[in-house]
Amino acid sequence: MNIKMLQLKEDEVQPSAAARENPFTPKAFAIRYWNNKIYKVPRPEFLLRKASPLSASDLARFTQLASTNSLSNHLDSFCKLANLLCFPDPTISASTKHSPDGKFSVYSDNNFTNYATGAAGGLNSFKKYSGDENEPLDTFRRYSRDSAGHNDDFTSYASNGNVVSQTFNTYAAGATGGSGRFTSYADNVNVPGLKFTSYSDEANGRDGSFASYSHEANSGDQGFSNYGKSGNGLSSDFNTYADDSNVVGSTFSSYSQTGNSGNDNFTSYGFDGNVPENKFNSYADGGNAGVESFSIYRDQSNVGDDTFKSYAKGSNIEKVKFSNYAESFNQGTDNFTGYGDGAKGQQVGFTGYGQGSNFKSYAKKGVTFADYRNTSSSGSNEVGASQIASKGKMVNKWVEPGKFFRESMLKDGIVMPMPDVRDKMPTRSFLPRSILSKIPFSSSKITQLKDIFHAFDNSTMEGILNAALGECERAPAVGETKKCVGSIEDMIDFAVSVLGQSVEARTMESVNGSKSDILIGKVRGINGGKVTKSVSCHQSLYPYLLYYCHSVPKVRVYEADILNPKTKAKINHGVAICHLDTSAWSPTHGAFLSLGSGPGKIEVCHWIFENDLTWAKAD
Repeated sequence: MNIKMLQLKEDEVQPSAAARENPFTPKAFAIRYWNNKIYKVPRPEFLLRKASPLSASDLARFTQLASTNSLSNHLDSFCKLANLLCFPDPTISASTKHSPDGKFSVYSDNNFTNYATGAAGGLNSFKKYSGDENEPLDTFRRYSRDSAGHNDDFTSYASNGNVVSQTFNTYAAGATGGSGRFTSYADNVNVPGLKFTSYSDEANGRDGSFASYSHEANSGDQGFSNYGKSGNGLSSDFNTYADDSNVVGSTFSSYSQTGNSGNDNFTSYGFDGNVPENKFNSYADGGNAGVESFSIYRDQSNVGDDTFKSYAKGSNIEKVKFSNYAESFNQGTDNFTGYGDGAKGQQVGFTGYGQGSNFKSYAKKGVTFADYRNTSSSGSNEVGASQIASKGKMVNKWVEPGKFFRESMLKDGIVMPMPDVRDKMPTRSFLPRSILSKIPFSSSKITQLKDIFHAFDNSTMEGILNAALGECERAPAVGETKKCVGSIEDMIDFAVSVLGQSVEARTMESVNGSKSDILIGKVRGINGGKVTKSVSCHQSLYPYLLYYCHSVPKVRVYEADILNPKTKAKINHGVAICHLDTSAWSPTHGAFLSLGSGPGKIEVCHWIFENDLTWAKAD
């Protein structure tokens, strides 16, 4: 009997210390479940560490609360004890007796409800506020409401954060004069979720500016609802907004609706970004004598998608200027539906407008097009692999070096760049199956889910819930088998259903070598390096630890020692998966942007990042 088999039998007879202390904890149950479902394979400690930290008594209590739909009333304690991602409910303060002048540079996670409401003059500045935090949450409700000549400055606010959630409800509503300036706001954050609801609503003569807002941010959403609605003489400047960002979207709903003499400028908005997505619904609808300028908008970005629905509908003497709009190096899409419909005396000009736009029900008068291109230089709206490859460094910008590589790179002695493999998700734990089974996981139950996790409408939490549900409920790709799991037991069941009982879970040993050149050491192919099946599991952002697990056909899985290229010392041990069939992938997939070629023409390999994992049959 070999040592591995002997150790396995000893473990079966002698449970872990945690299990001996109390066999009813979630971790102890997960250990027993593994022993019952997995055949002769050691338990992976990195996976068991993700088990719920709930004690046996707390497990029983919260299971009962979940059974009676009462978790919502105990969310704060549930989140803390179960190690979940939750946003605290803001405590509404009725106090308005704040100084009109204030400088905030060290505070964090504060409630500024009614702050500077009715203030006359003065300045509030927030400099480097809530910086370098994982989940900063500050409350700005009714901030500067009904003020006169009051100025607000937000500089480097919440920079370098992870999941940044800020809501500005009725900010400066009814204010006269003054300004609100956001500079380098949410700079370099992972998931910005910023909402401006009724911002400057019914305000008069107030200026707003957003410069370098969400710069270099990743995968977030900004919402501007009823921004400047029924305002008079409002001016807003969006300069280098969301530039150098990755998949950041903004929604402008009823922005400047029924406003008078508004002036909005979007300069270098979404510049040099990757797949910026912006929606302008009923923007300036019913407005009077307003001016909107889009200059170098979405310039040099990759793809992108903008929707203008009922923009300036029923307006009077509105001027809209599009200069060098959507000059993307990789074609995106723009849809103009009901744009300028029913407007009077409007002037709309498109100068140097990019390709790939669709105009439906567009106003027939007052619209001019100069140097407008609706096709690519090749005469087709299709972007092929050869066009992608010819873009060079500009195309590769959004694909981190080493994120994708060819199978031939996995050889002893090869030096290659390693991407940032660090886990950038908030730390969370699985839920025990006894609780998980009583919490709905369906978009049809979104109202109940929002109640459980206190996700009010248009909040960051609502966005997190909808995004995960959408990904988990989408139809599988060709040849893909998929399932989202929120417990260790569910993950084991899915892996076993695809691969059988003799399976092993593998992940990267550490993050050493990230963002630097590495030397490949000894390489070992799983299943003898033959084409095999595997199940890869990737984290999704959700209140509890949720994994998107899927199996795709025709892959090879490798383990490799990772060495320091100068000293040849081993610094890490990695797991890589190579997809041999890429025929169903999009031609704009990051792998082809990075490596050239196109769908079905090459295999594509990538590392399994920290806290992600892949399952394959045990050797």
